[in-house]
Amino acid sequence: MLATQIEATGAQAAMPRKAVPGAVAEAEEQQQYLTFMLGDEMFAIGILSIREIIEYGDLTEVPMTPPFIRGVINLRGAVVPVVDLALRFGREARANSKRTCIVIVEVNAAKGRQEMGVVVDAVNEVLEVSPGDIEAPPEFGAHIRSDFIQGMGKIGGKFVVMLDVNRVLQVDEVAVAARRGSAETAVV
Repeated sequence: MLATQIEATGAQAAMPRKAVPGAVAEAEEQQQYLTFMLGDEMFAIGILSIREIIEYGDLTEVPMTPPFIRGVINLRGAVVPVVDLALRFGREARANSKRTCIVIVEVNAAKGRQEMGVVVDAVNEVLEVSPGDIEAPPEFGAHIRSDFIQGMGKIGGKFVVMLDVNRVLQVDEVAVAARRGSAETAVV
């Protein structure tokens, strides 16, 4: 009888536990996003892609690169390219303010992970968003790109564009744009 109770107890301990419905399960499903501003619009990036946020400054411009590549910074001895997200999205350049900063993100590259900086007008906060509050990216048709949108988050009654940094900052695509910018500059 005692051996049967021990075996039953051991079997229960080895069985995986199911998620408890309610608040515990919801907390496990929520994801955190850093929200930031580009002009008057709010965007978000998954917190797991973000390494740090630094003050804007100490950029070294690189000749013959497209306008959206602001230059490079020295981050603890590593050369990190810095992209202006507003220009990357085809918007006008904005003057820097006291709140302008560089968000260092890690993206997938052919040779592994690579750090890149993105210039944003202001960082807001880190928010937890449950999967139920994230809608699929909209489909605009064949001529408008939406592949860089991970989803549309419902935050405070408004939609926030949740970016897929691996698509927005595709290293290969940025390099092609840089080569194209070099060729256009050489022709002029």
